[in-house]
Amino acid sequence: MSGRHVHVASSEQDLIDTVAELILTESKKAKSDHGYFSIGFSGGSIVKIVSAGLMSRQGDVDWASWRVFFCDERYVPLDNADSNSKAVKDGFLSKVPITAEQIFDLNPELELSAAATDYSQKVQSVHGSEGLPRFDLLLLGMGPDGHTCSLFPGHALLSEKELLVASISDSPKPPPQRITLTLPVVNNASVAAFIAAGAGKAGMVKRVLEPAAGEDVLPAGLVQPTNGRLIWYLDAGSAANLQSAHL
Repeated sequence: MSGRHVHVASSEQDLIDTVAELILTESKKAKSDHGYFSIGFSGGSIVKIVSAGLMSRQGDVDWASWRVFFCDERYVPLDNADSNSKAVKDGFLSKVPITAEQIFDLNPELELSAAATDYSQKVQSVHGSEGLPRFDLLLLGMGPDGHTCSLFPGHALLSEKELLVASISDSPKPPPQRITLTLPVVNNASVAAFIAAGAGKAGMVKRVLEPAAGEDVLPAGLVQPTNGRLIWYLDAGSAANLQSAHL
């Protein structure tokens, strides 16, 4: 079933529990369907929400089926504070029984464009090399300018149709060099889930979900799965400016 669903959590715990339930449901469905569960993490506060929801339910998770990717990654050493991998490992993966072989990292020893190509091959090693890879679940964040992954407003990468993973050397948000899943891959996911909490997100949530006539569509608004589900997980703060008819 495709389409967009907006869930406004009644509390922080409700947000944590609802996201955890999504992950549990989609992981079980994926394992039953094709034997593994591929998940893409973004940075920011998402890892804290995921960790808070799953740490108490570890016995409900088939960790061996997980294949962990990153929706985008900064072109820095993996132990650098800017690394999404480091943030997700420190905040979550290091606390659960997932092996290093189940985590697919950027190789920062390669030149930037080669690192993107290498990451594409890692994606294909799990999903197959025919057509677009289909992630079971992508956990997405949204920046204050409406960017998601490392896809920024007005950037040429928004029009990329051939590459699965692209490099970017002029990110307006430091660090400037990164790799990112491209929009065709994001939009081929079975489930693409945005997690945006806090009053500071309210203006941009409104701008993306209820754009005014004539406004440019921002990168987060371009996430529209072609044969999957789009879910926005909000709280009272981030949903404050939305019309109730759209919730």
